Amino acid sequence: MIEQTVHMGLLFDFYGQLLTEKQRLFFSLYHQDDLSLGEIAEQYGITRQAVYDIIQRSQKTLSNFEEKLGLIKRYIRQREQLEKVQGKLKELGDELARTGAAGPWQEQLAEVQELLAEIIEEF
Repeated sequence: MIEQTVHMGLLFDFYGQLLTEKQRLFFSLYHQDDLSLGEIAEQYGITRQAVYDIIQRSQKTLSNFEEKLGLIKRYIRQREQLEKVQGKLKELGDELARTGAAGPWQEQLAEVQELLAEIIEEF
């Protein structure tokens, strides 16, 4: 269930602006604000079925965008690759420190690790 919630959040983050205003609103109320179908329906004076239909249509639309464009898949793959590079740099730094090798590489390696950490954080 949490994976589905995270997936819906990513879909909305990447493609939400491509939905209609009403779809964005209802999707956000349901998935992000955790309102029930009944609560949304009551607030906007429509039926629960209408709210359900709008949310289902929104989810299908967002899934179709991902299927065609693959931005989330690419984002996840690139993030995993950056984290692997970060791990390899840490291993390299640890190994060089263990061997007692000293030199200008230590400062450069620290700078690269810091830059990579910033990129991952912003990513």
